[in-house]
Amino acid sequence: MTLFTSLLSACASHQKPQITTVPQVDIQRFMGPWYVIAAIPTAIETEAFNAIESYKLDKDGTIATTFTFNKGSLDGKQKTYNPRGFIVENTGNARWGMQFIWPIKAEFLIAHLDEAYTETIIARNARDYVWIMARTPGLSDEAYNALVKKVSDMGYDIQKLRRVPHNAIKN
Repeated sequence: MTLFTSLLSACASHQKPQITTVPQVDIQRFMGPWYVIAAIPTAIETEAFNAIESYKLDKDGTIATTFTFNKGSLDGKQKTYNPRGFIVENTGNARWGMQFIWPIKAEFLIAHLDEAYTETIIARNARDYVWIMARTPGLSDEAYNALVKKVSDMGYDIQKLRRVPHNAIKN
């Protein structure tokens, strides 16, 4: 029993702390298109170019999401996915469940959002995926590096981060 307890304690001590979300999101200001600047991508995004995630608040309080990208190159075949976002109550609109397939809702945490609503970081406590997004298809090197540092400070392996190329932007 002592060995079992020790093993549990050792496992618990290696768990990363929960990611802190922003305290409050003005959901109307957050809506609209966001260019994916970099990501630790999901399986469908590993060859994404020109990736844009757009949000629209529906009357029922859910978020209609449209994720588009070109697969494999800047002029590759366009792919579109339409997951639905569900805001978790009493989280300042900063925690969502993102549903690609019913009934599973993936964790979606707004971990960074600048005051002007021009850049954001969407994270997950599992540290498996992360997205750096902006209202424009490119960021200055200074702004990009600052966001990458924030991702690193959250406990992500930034070696897995993939910068997403966009038309007319040299990434």
